Amino acid sequence: MPDGACTLGRWTSDRARTTPDAIAIDDRGVAITYRELDERAGRLAAAFRTAGYAIGDRVATITGNSADHVVLFFACAKAGLVLVPLSWRLSPRELSEQLEIADPVLLLVEDEFQTLSRATLGRLAQRIPVAALGAHGVERRVPHPGARGETPSTRTDVRDDDTLLIVFTSGTTSRPKGAMLTHANCFWTNLSLSKTIAIAEHDVVLAVMPQFHVGGWNIQPLLAWWSGATVVLERTFDPGRVLRLVAERGITTMMGVPANYLFLAQHPDFAHTDLSRLGHAVVGGAPMPPALLRTWHARGVALTQGYGLTEASPNVLCLPDREARERVGSAGLPYAHVDVEVADPATGELLEGAAEGELLVSGPGVFAGYFRDPDATAAALRDGRLHTGDLVRRDADGYFTIVDRLTDVYISGGEGVSPAEVESVLIAHPAVADVAVVGVPDDRWGEVGSAWVVLRPGAITDAAELAEFARGSLAGYKVPRDIRFIDEIPRSTAAKTLRRVLAERAARLREAESTTAAATAEGVGA
Repeated sequence: MPDGACTLGRWTSDRARTTPDAIAIDDRGVAITYRELDERAGRLAAAFRTAGYAIGDRVATITGNSADHVVLFFACAKAGLVLVPLSWRLSPRELSEQLEIADPVLLLVEDEFQTLSRATLGRLAQRIPVAALGAHGVERRVPHPGARGETPSTRTDVRDDDTLLIVFTSGTTSRPKGAMLTHANCFWTNLSLSKTIAIAEHDVVLAVMPQFHVGGWNIQPLLAWWSGATVVLERTFDPGRVLRLVAERGITTMMGVPANYLFLAQHPDFAHTDLSRLGHAVVGGAPMPPALLRTWHARGVALTQGYGLTEASPNVLCLPDREARERVGSAGLPYAHVDVEVADPATGELLEGAAEGELLVSGPGVFAGYFRDPDATAAALRDGRLHTGDLVRRDADGYFTIVDRLTDVYISGGEGVSPAEVESVLIAHPAVADVAVVGVPDDRWGEVGSAWVVLRPGAITDAAELAEFARGSLAGYKVPRDIRFIDEIPRSTAAKTLRRVLAERAARLREAESTTAAATAEGVGA
């Protein structure tokens, strides 16, 4: 295959020739055809080149899901630029840290996030050019690129191994990491997806995952635009509105995390919403609870469950609906073009047959590394394999079950949370002498944070004050649900926090509190 054949800038051009008048995007009732999408992306790419942008330049965004953001994505793909979508859920402190790492030559901001943008930029030492996103903003006048931290490329041809996306992911330390996904990574992960979860021209895809997530691009939307389908973009997840869209727009497929499907099933409109065209849905982020799986099956919706991670673009394992009933809790088998192995966590030895150990991933979907972070890259990529940090069990039939995480990151509502980052914020409170944060199971969000705090002698504070303090520096989903006080953080002889001890203690306390609450309610009822 010639170099450049896997670049994603070709996709809208190909579709504009074959199905120019088909609807590519339905953005809150405003339709954009494939011809319009390609023309807008092409004009914007040309404007970037004329303004002096070079292959490899980073363009960061703070925006909700929108057609304008999709236009920008394909313009970057055509011009060889790197899109860095940042989460509007983060605090100015968190965003400024990611901007310092990404070092973009331009920041594009949607109108409703201008206040957040100004607070973020006020924390930065370097100046970044800022422009409005959309047809009335950057497409009208592209500003000149800002200062670069490296010599700009003189190439004009976009190559398969050029970085297309930098997506930030939570690490085991407080420092975020920008995962570099190339054109080839995105091409192969979508090709893999197409062989398991096919999307055709007649499909109508509901996209509710935020576009600052890899899933907001590589789990259905990009495959839909490659295949000529229509993508209905939603900015936020509102269960009632999603159910209306499913019925009114004839949604045929969608993707979400278990919490999304739980909230939909709990909505009063769920029982009588017409789901007849929603033949299939994709679940990611965590295994679907058996009871919730049965609820959706009872409504005639097939569910494909999967496992992935940003560094794998993200698709690694999947369990088709036909096997969901017999293999509840399983993450399934590898996607096409994905190779997986199991290694002994202690020795690194590759294990054969039925085994339990760390999941290793290789193949063309594995990322190119962390941007300007060679140490973290070397730790994640060894001998051509991505070390996921996830403990898995492979059975005799080759099916995988995710057992636990070898790293400390926990997943809350589909978002990765680094305990070290939360701890670094709480320890800055003047009353806190020591702190440890763990993820604990939660029926709604999958996991939530439980913080254990040691107070300084004579200091006075409470959980409410500490939670409010944390909200000043952290996204809401990172603020611990429980904040408990303890005399000493349990640690090993090597001074490593014994998070499992704290997680088990948190689980016992929550169970005891639940039992007490139930008994109290029963007594009141009597």
